[in-house]
Amino acid sequence: MDIKKKLQEEIAALEFELRSELPKEIKKAREHGDLSENAEYHAAKERQGYVNARLNQLRRRLAEFAMVDMSKIPQNRVGLGSRVVVLDVDKDEEITYNLVTSEEADAGNGKISTSSPIGRGLMGKEVGDSVRVTIPGGKREFEIVNLTTIHDLNE
Repeated sequence: MDIKKKLQEEIAALEFELRSELPKEIKKAREHGDLSENAEYHAAKERQGYVNARLNQLRRRLAEFAMVDMSKIPQNRVGLGSRVVVLDVDKDEEITYNLVTSEEADAGNGKISTSSPIGRGLMGKEVGDSVRVTIPGGKREFEIVNLTTIHDLNE
């Protein structure tokens, strides 16, 4: 999965910032004197807190990905990594969705999270199934027309 590489790259960049760049900024800001009214110092310390929190979040996500058991992702039903072509029954148009993790989600490009309303509605379904999903714009009904699972894509 490409997401692991993306997470590792962001972790590396943040670790560099935390260990190399931020200490320099904090040191430089300290040299300006009074810390109580030193905006540069407070901004650098705030950024340091944010970077630490983000690093912890990314490391947890990376650990979760390491535990994804590909054998548990269904071979003939919608799951993580599936490409699903659905017929929007109300609009009579076909839409293709790729089910991805929340980090990869990009609705404008058809990449929807497995935890999004449509993603949750499609999970575990197979070709021919109809799904009613409640989204912010109201209710939508989809019929699954075609399915390519992560196993088919990796072959």
